[in-house]
Amino acid sequence: MKHIVPLASLFALTLFSASVGPVFAADPVFPPGVRIGIAPLVGLAPAKTFTGFETSDQGVKVLMTELPAAAFGEVDSAFKTNPAMPNKPEGLETAAGRAYYTTENARDAASGNVRRYSMIVPGPNFSGYIAVQVPENAMRIYTDDAVRQMMATAVVRAEVPVEEQLGLLPFKITEMSGFKTVRTLAPGAALLLADSSDETKVEASPFMVVGTISSAPAKPEDRGRFAQQAATMIPGLRDGRITMSEPLRMDGVPGYETRLDAVSGKDNTPVSVVQWLRFGTGNVAMRIIASSPRDDWPAAFTRFRAVRDGIQPR
Repeated sequence: MKHIVPLASLFALTLFSASVGPVFAADPVFPPGVRIGIAPLVGLAPAKTFTGFETSDQGVKVLMTELPAAAFGEVDSAFKTNPAMPNKPEGLETAAGRAYYTTENARDAASGNVRRYSMIVPGPNFSGYIAVQVPENAMRIYTDDAVRQMMATAVVRAEVPVEEQLGLLPFKITEMSGFKTVRTLAPGAALLLADSSDETKVEASPFMVVGTISSAPAKPEDRGRFAQQAATMIPGLRDGRITMSEPLRMDGVPGYETRLDAVSGKDNTPVSVVQWLRFGTGNVAMRIIASSPRDDWPAAFTRFRAVRDGIQPR
């Protein structure tokens, strides 16, 4: 929904349309980069500083994000096995399937008294999560019934189109090297390229994570130590051992390459990993992490370099 309607006009519209219920966008809208969408209530437009929707005065907020697939299962199991659980969520049928929905009163430091709603919904291999906050001065328009009906329009999509994902990033990727899975880990911030379509077994085959970091040292003499420290802190690796770390030029820009051997995943897969840092202005650097089972390393490294050399800042 692209039109922004003043709250006074919304109130008049709500009174006029009370007999036919709340007004929604004609079709579900997916915020860029995520796989969950809703038909937003009138007056809600794409948010400027988070993933979701908000009113023009930024009072009403609808935050939308993705959680691991197990998150919905945990709520579903708790709902079924513990009927007396405190603050028990309510089952809600949505366009995406049965979801769990909660409502509570709270106090926000900026908005004062607010009404908060949250819902978790199942996806094919993820859980969708929606959180809504309505300040007291908007509760006559964004009522419990209106928010509930909006939540019921939730839908999921199996994939975010690759072009949509790449368009959100602060860099351009022109070479995919045959990776089957392309997924934003954080919309507009980091990208996963993987051979595995099962997100729980990514480390068992070659994969790459491309993103940026804002804590890189500006002085060249500090970059080697920083590169090695960053490599030893890569999530998911155990028993890591650095095998090489040296400066290099990446498309004419200062960079650093660090390699290490480690163990990864629940199956204790022996992997070889490379981290490339491409330093920019100030403290911002592009960070590329690429991992492969050790037996596949020679062929995988060639693919990793092809992707790296096809990345350009916007």
